[in-house]
Amino acid sequence: MTTETEKITDPMADPSPAKSIGDPGITPLSPSHIQQNDTDQVPSGPSFVVVVAIDFGTTSSGYAYAFANEPECIHTMRRWEGGDPGVSNQKTPTTILLTPDRKFHSFGYAARDFYHDLDPSESKHWLYLEKFKMKLHTTANLSIDTDLHAANGKRVKALDIFAYALAFFKEQALKELSDQTGGEFDNNDVRWVITVPAIWKMPAKQFMREAAYKASMVSRETPEQLIIALEPEAASIYCRKLRLHQMVDLGTPATQNGFSPTDNVGSGMTQGTSRRRDRYVVVDCGGGTVDLTVHQIRLPEGHLKELYKASGGPYGSLGIDYEFEKLLCKIFGQDFIDQFKIKRPAAWVDLMIAFESRKRAAAPDRTNPLNINLPFSFIDYYKKFRGHSVEHALRKSNVDFVKWSSQGMLRMSPDAMNSLFKPTIDHIIQHLSELFEKPEVSDIKFLFLVGGFAESPLLQQAVQNMLQGRSRIIIPHDVGLTILKGAVLFGLDPSIIKVRRSPLTYGVGVLNRFVEGKHPADKLLVKDGTRWCTDVFDTFIAADQSVALGEMVKRSYTPAKPSQQVIVIHVYCSEKESAGFISESGVRKCGTLRLDVSGTESAAPRREIQTLMQFGDTEIRAMAVDVATGRTVKASIDFLSH
Repeated sequence: MTTETEKITDPMADPSPAKSIGDPGITPLSPSHIQQNDTDQVPSGPSFVVVVAIDFGTTSSGYAYAFANEPECIHTMRRWEGGDPGVSNQKTPTTILLTPDRKFHSFGYAARDFYHDLDPSESKHWLYLEKFKMKLHTTANLSIDTDLHAANGKRVKALDIFAYALAFFKEQALKELSDQTGGEFDNNDVRWVITVPAIWKMPAKQFMREAAYKASMVSRETPEQLIIALEPEAASIYCRKLRLHQMVDLGTPATQNGFSPTDNVGSGMTQGTSRRRDRYVVVDCGGGTVDLTVHQIRLPEGHLKELYKASGGPYGSLGIDYEFEKLLCKIFGQDFIDQFKIKRPAAWVDLMIAFESRKRAAAPDRTNPLNINLPFSFIDYYKKFRGHSVEHALRKSNVDFVKWSSQGMLRMSPDAMNSLFKPTIDHIIQHLSELFEKPEVSDIKFLFLVGGFAESPLLQQAVQNMLQGRSRIIIPHDVGLTILKGAVLFGLDPSIIKVRRSPLTYGVGVLNRFVEGKHPADKLLVKDGTRWCTDVFDTFIAADQSVALGEMVKRSYTPAKPSQQVIVIHVYCSEKESAGFISESGVRKCGTLRLDVSGTESAAPRREIQTLMQFGDTEIRAMAVDVATGRTVKASIDFLSH
């Protein structure tokens, strides 16, 4: 890119050779990177009576709330009916059931139990979905039209399913709030918070927001009524408020901590002479993803600052379920398992529930085998399918860790169970090792392990072995609810996280003056005798760059023709920290910025639309103003591919 001095200093001297709509032919009128720090003027928005946070998890979900006038008192949702043995039922499974004509029927335990009780001839017409949240992470070109597959193989629109789920939580929460306050509770008095993994890209976050609009949780006219919170950030906010008796410190007896049990972690971490005690890593291990975030507490206010961009991947506890499925395929044959899942979907769900409770019993020092109940229809269907018994299949298969017990169960040795955990835990450990090699992280003394999967003793031991005492591992008592409670705190005060790191490099394509010997010849464009270099990547913000809350990136654009109604600018992104041209490898188009300039025509020879983009929040926002008239221009930034 050209240096500051080579850039056009007088924008009026060279009219922009902007080409057709949506073309990277815009020249920025103000190419300099202006940042304004108006952190103090961030509008607080309307005041809400209550904050309700929804932790929409891959495997389980729930909500919690707090009234604005009692922020210290966080209520978690009422007990659900129909919990599983061996699983605490403060959250409900993320499962949804639609009737054969695709209407919402039920969610959570209720959906699972009803589906289970249907006759197989009937159940194949009902649409049952579980573990569908991961689709938003794994779909490369996510759009409003992305599909999901129900257990019977039928396709449904992902947006409908997410909207049904959010509508269910909205209804449950409002019902509980109405009961609490003794009157009809108004949705306008609620600030909603929905949690998403920090490693999710912008399209997935925007998809969640679209689903909330569809569920009438908030309207498009009042977007600030819904906040998207990042799961590890929420966990971090909660963890620093923890009292010592509310957590387990792996590897140190409570008395040797050096603080009294009533101190909270935040104050404990920032006491002492070591400057580094105020930094910590949050490892959020859920059902679908594992998210790693690095934070620093800034005193005296206790604000949080992100020190390294969020990292992680799809290494949640679901990976163990996939390994179990692979094991079953090895024993009984992939063809049978595929058929069984489609023909007896409810029995397959039962089998996975039985596995889930045994999965939770896995521990490093376990010596006795784990028994998994095989549903009768599995045994029966297998005999019909293969012409021999399940017992015969187990004897014949060369999987020695899994035996058949006379009570009709699969008997797994602890080693067999541990080997199902290994690939997933190895991924997490590899990621953590890489993170701890970064200079920002190498000497951090505290690590919080949160999320449902953090309860696994196998994972805890693996993290301990990797760190070898370099960092203290702290696990909150109600580890599965950490994110929920933190999300409520975040909703009460979203400005608590003052500095974030941009996960990607964002920018647009522009034209700059062509410089011989510096710019490649194939990028030369001659227009009205002026030589321009096309496709130049104008960076708004770089990957891993610190951005303060409320910090703006300012650019000015001008319509190519006076009559133009809409300016469409393509936004590009890259994982790399710098990019010279939008045509480089690794740079991809990821969104569009639309400026609606209709009705702003003026006598001025050239209109200037000043655009402000905000990157310091959990979502990217854009605002624009027509400089000549001072009128606001409708600006929107869209990341969902259409």
